[in-house]
Amino acid sequence: MQDIKIYKEIKVKNPIMFAGWPGMGNVGLGAIDYLRKKMKGILFAEIDVSRFVIPDSIIVESGIAKLPCLPKNLFYYLPEPELIVFEGESQFIGKPGMELVNLILNVAEQYNVQKIYTGAAFPCPMNRNEQSSLYAATNSNGLKKVLKGMGIEIMREGQISGLNGLLIGFAKLRRIEAACLLATIPFYAINFPNPKASKLLLDVFMKILNIKSLDMRDLEMNIKRMNSKMEEIEERIKDFFPLKEKRKIQRRREKVPHYVLEKVERLFGEAKIDREKAYLLKEELDRWNIYKLYEDRFLDLFRKHH
Repeated sequence: MQDIKIYKEIKVKNPIMFAGWPGMGNVGLGAIDYLRKKMKGILFAEIDVSRFVIPDSIIVESGIAKLPCLPKNLFYYLPEPELIVFEGESQFIGKPGMELVNLILNVAEQYNVQKIYTGAAFPCPMNRNEQSSLYAATNSNGLKKVLKGMGIEIMREGQISGLNGLLIGFAKLRRIEAACLLATIPFYAINFPNPKASKLLLDVFMKILNIKSLDMRDLEMNIKRMNSKMEEIEERIKDFFPLKEKRKIQRRREKVPHYVLEKVERLFGEAKIDREKAYLLKEELDRWNIYKLYEDRFLDLFRKHH
């Protein structure tokens, strides 16, 4: 595997794999990264993405231009319990995304990974004080039964965009059981880390691994800090919007599938780099009649550009 750099040889029998990328609320990656750090995961391999990732911008610092660093895609392992963790710094789309997914699955096959779990956010009309709920999408009936037995609601229909979804789809082609766990977060907070939702995923990951305890103090502190920030945001929203307008926006959001919101976030990310992609973003916003919800943010793409 020429695209895989092996830094340390590991010996595992039947490990589970957790995989995470940045996303709305940083929910999945937040849970996986916290677990990996607290369990002192050992870096053993990296995917070299230089072959299929082409930079489309430069970085200027102190008047000097340079190419951006390629996003890191790292593998860690924990000997007890047997776990392989993959963490990517960036979501890829199109052919690069497929390339990356297949390389991850090559590593999974090489080390006889039995199951793969990813994590993501599920935006909902809720406030900071409401308890997050869990949903799951899986590629096998066996894993579906296991997750239902843990009290996790199975998604009946919908779509999971990005690599969190693609990985479990392509894993099925290789006969590897896989699932994506989704924790609900408030619509208004999709651009902020949500450690509360990450903790909900982390609790499930610990059950899967049969980990009895984990130091949660740092995470609990982050939850308190973020809760204060969300309280401020909710107060501003309450003061800014008339009650009727808030209800109207909430009803409109309720009709938009969460996978559409994920796609919108991805298109915003692309449009920040390539303003020509903004027309695709505008088409998607208009298609779902949600442009007014994102109007200021959309216009900021052009204001900040100048």
